[in-house]
Amino acid sequence: MKDYTDIIIAPVITEKASACEQRNVYTFKVAKSATKPQIKYAIEKAFGVKVKSVNTLITKPKDKRVGKYTGQTKTFKKAFVTLADGESIEL
Repeated sequence: MKDYTDIIIAPVITEKASACEQRNVYTFKVAKSATKPQIKYAIEKAFGVKVKSVNTLITKPKDKRVGKYTGQTKTFKKAFVTLADGESIEL
């Protein structure tokens, strides 16, 4: 990874993710090959905040069907970033 823009793909904007923002936890879609220290560095550089911890997970593909054809959704890596007290990100 050369730059933090290669690591952070997009913020996850869902009802569940916005409920976590009250606890100072923000959710981002990140590159699959990114490690926790790389994600921490990218968030700190991109938003100018202090990151307390990073938790990650890789989503499982879900089966989808269109007519007689079946397939699966794409998988991606999701990062839950906890910020230090007093910090916030405006999404």
